[in-house]
Amino acid sequence: MISLRITFYILSVVILTATAMAITRKNLVHAVLYLIQSFFATAILFYLLGAPLLAALEVIIYAGAIMVLFLFIIMTLIGGETQAGHGRRQWIFPAILGTVSILVAFFLIYESPATQAGLEPAMVRPIVFGQYLFSTYWLPVEIVSLLLFVALAGALYLGRHKAASPAETEVGQ
Repeated sequence: MISLRITFYILSVVILTATAMAITRKNLVHAVLYLIQSFFATAILFYLLGAPLLAALEVIIYAGAIMVLFLFIIMTLIGGETQAGHGRRQWIFPAILGTVSILVAFFLIYESPATQAGLEPAMVRPIVFGQYLFSTYWLPVEIVSLLLFVALAGALYLGRHKAASPAETEVGQ
């Protein structure tokens, strides 16, 4: 039980550090990658707490779909702009965070914390969870999907290149 507490605190440090790095990065792509690391560590934390379905949803929905959408928006907005990196130095800290997360995940899979949890986990089939979510909370789910669509459309509108005026095209010929 003490090893699970230590694992919890290690994951908490990884989550807080990755989130702080995501907030403080000037390079937007690096910030999104740190946020993805934070989401993966949060998924491992959910697994530690005996909620494997929430861990899978965290990875699939947040670290997968929404972060891909954010990366698409960022790449659309900044276009071909790149920032000069620091070479190999910029990979040291993300590599440490990723390695710690992977080691903790392997430890949890090896230890199987769901059988050692102090509290009885609330087990429910994913179909029951989905039916409850979309029958009770269908409006908030639809509002969130609409907000994501509006954000994507706004990013595309802001990121599009201005069309050349007819006077500019005649001068260029």
